[in-house]
Amino acid sequence: MADEQVVEESRANARKVREGLVVSDAMEATVVVAVVERVRHPRYGKTVQRTKRLYVHDGENAAKVGDRVRVVETRPLSKLKRWRLSEVLERAR
Repeated sequence: MADEQVVEESRANARKVREGLVVSDAMEATVVVAVVERVRHPRYGKTVQRTKRLYVHDGENAAKVGDRVRVVETRPLSKLKRWRLSEVLERAR
């Protein structure tokens, strides 16, 4: 019985975790988080920044614009929402 619980807790593939800045909280239970990714250009080798806007489920409406947050990948919750809020790392000033 205890062995089955251990199997359920450890997933086959770990969920992706990202950190970013809340850029919009206008929706109900949803925030938009901008995640900046630094990648090297395939041909020129220069480091470039790419920004992704993730739609994140925030059930308690805890995050506000300017907050730094950690988000975790989850099952599809709507047409665009594939992430949920894990924690608010830093509040906006």
